[in-house]
Amino acid sequence: QERLVESGGGTVQTGGSLTLSCAVSGTGFSGVAMGWYRQAPGKQREFVARITNIFLTSYGDFVKGRFTISRDNNKNEVYLQMNNLQPEDTAVYYCALLAYETVWGQGTQVTVSS
Repeated sequence: QERLVESGGGTVQTGGSLTLSCAVSGTGFSGVAMGWYRQAPGKQREFVARITNIFLTSYGDFVKGRFTISRDNNKNEVYLQMNNLQPEDTAVYYCALLAYETVWGQGTQVTVSS
């Protein structure tokens, strides 16, 4: 009943920035937590960031203050601002709606070149 579509991925040089967006269709967006995960080739999906229905945020340990998750309940969108990107950040980034069952987007590729 809900669909997530990511956008904003691309290629940047080391130290650059990108902002990812996730558009959510359906109802109930404002009442659920949203998250970002990533998966690099040969790796399992990794937790990046989460924002709850009351705007509490948490981040993976690797983020080290570089990323910021936010949401706009009027637009049914969640964002991930990424600064000081490093080659090890290269991955497919997935948006997730964290309800009783997790709903995943299709992912958007982020490539950081050196």
